Amino acid sequence: MRKWIVLVVLIVIGLIAYNYIYHKHRDIGSETAEFVVDSADLANEFTINPSASEKKYLNKTIEVLGTITELNDNDFTLDDNVFCQFTGKIELIKSKVVRVKGRFIGYDNLLEQVKLDQCSILTK
Repeated sequence: MRKWIVLVVLIVIGLIAYNYIYHKHRDIGSETAEFVVDSADLANEFTINPSASEKKYLNKTIEVLGTITELNDNDFTLDDNVFCQFTGKIELIKSKVVRVKGRFIGYDNLLEQVKLDQCSILTK
């Protein structure tokens, strides 16, 4: 009887470990944004209190409106203060106003930029 109990316990632990390690990744594109902000307001919030702002937004889906000031193949910067990284190549032009949704991953004190990844463009 003990062997069966040990076997059942091992199977349950194995299933929990498997589900913990191989859980589904978040699909930021299909999530509803928890915060909708303007890029200037977001940057101002981090200038005033970076640690509280980081706790507020960390790993949350946010929607940001701003003007593209720097553009690369798979990332761009909004108003010099919100860095948006995409999973694929993007085709846009500088000085265009866009609305972007992404996951907040941190604040870069050196560059004074908010960092978003897994971004998607909502309006072009």
